Amino acid sequence: MGLKVELKPGERVIIGNSVITNDDQRTRLVVEGDTPILREKDILTVHQADTPCKKIYLVVQLMYLAHDPAAHHALYFELIRDVLAAAPSTRPYFDRINNHILTNNLYKALKETQRLIEYERKLFEYAESDPGLCQNGAGDGKSA
Repeated sequence: MGLKVELKPGERVIIGNSVITNDDQRTRLVVEGDTPILREKDILTVHQADTPCKKIYLVVQLMYLAHDPAAHHALYFELIRDVLAAAPSTRPYFDRINNHILTNNLYKALKETQRLIEYERKLFEYAESDPGLCQNGAGDGKSA
């Protein structure tokens, strides 16, 4: 039995290289095969990728949808290198994401990257709640 996808009116889904937009009523699709599928709530656009970790999500999303995921590896590793330099505490997330990528579980890599984005959001909130964080030396990357 294939994957059941239920779409709300007007909801979009990516199936392979195609964007499917539902009409004005709920629809249930059964998709068989190993074609990548992304629901609208999991799709990130270039314009929405406004933080370092969201940019990483975008690249993992491109890997997931690509015929040749390796074509995106160089950019992915460049981005994670920058994030790790700024926030070493993100390493466990990248260890898990990298493991999923290496085992070709790119959907699971996307889900783990969503957790990384949530962690990034909390780091930003913490930094905003303590404006002196970067001025008093605590923002040297060692405590993140």
